[in-house]
Amino acid sequence: MFKLQRKTKSEALFDLINTIGMLLICFVTLYPIWYVLVNAFNDGTDAMSGGIYWWPRVFSLENFEAVFDSPGIMTAMGITVAKTFIGTVAHVFFTAMVAYALSRKGLIGGKIYILIGTVTLFFAGGLIPSFLLMKDLHLLDNFLVYIIPFMFSFFDLIIFMTFFREIPEGLEEAARIDGANDWSIFMRVILPVSMPVLATIALFHGVFQWNDYFTGMIYINNTDLQPIQTYLYRVVAQSSSSQMVAAVQGSSGTKTVTSQSIKLATMVVTTLPIVFVYPFLQKYFVKGMMIGSIKG
Repeated sequence: MFKLQRKTKSEALFDLINTIGMLLICFVTLYPIWYVLVNAFNDGTDAMSGGIYWWPRVFSLENFEAVFDSPGIMTAMGITVAKTFIGTVAHVFFTAMVAYALSRKGLIGGKIYILIGTVTLFFAGGLIPSFLLMKDLHLLDNFLVYIIPFMFSFFDLIIFMTFFREIPEGLEEAARIDGANDWSIFMRVILPVSMPVLATIALFHGVFQWNDYFTGMIYINNTDLQPIQTYLYRVVAQSSSSQMVAAVQGSSGTKTVTSQSIKLATMVVTTLPIVFVYPFLQKYFVKGMMIGSIKG
């Protein structure tokens, strides 16, 4: 039988202070999100009087009705979903493929490629050269401007390379004995045992793609190709509150929404979808890298 050791007064005090500190950090982190939710579900004109901190005083869904009735929001949502999915898949696959090649011994010019990539971590061309490059590539007002420039990241490549180098060489040797070539080994051996790093990079890049408003603001003039975050930027940056309310009233028929309530409701609509994705990828963060893949 094991006996539980009693904590000393100093240890108990430390645990108490640590717990209180962590609770305060959680509160400071989560309360702004809760405040936005509460006010988004509250009647717009009632919220203007203030005093709403914990629960909606006058519950209303008119803010969200006005958001979804706004012209262009569903198109913007569709563009965001499409660019997030396609961009994440392309980024993860292309970066992993390059990282696998650079992680193998004997690659001709491998060290030069890594040196060139390292330079890009510290230096960039800037906005104007990037804009001119997108123009020369005919990517302005083109959906592919969300995909092609972000297919590769050297920072993510370093993470992939570190992971691939830890994979036992016995897996590749066994596959080569069975007649597999490099492409088959990458697709059928490396990727299946790399789910933790694949899920991690997919989550990071997916969040970036979902939250990216700058690309749509700089390279896209066609409103039908602008993502939801650029749409949110336009709502928040609206200079005239009266014009915003008038536009919303004209589309939804409601008279109880305000510019502030529309902003908060739009923030909720654009944020929650990517938040719900995290629980489906979380399990891969805690799985072992090589569980069941090789023994002995």
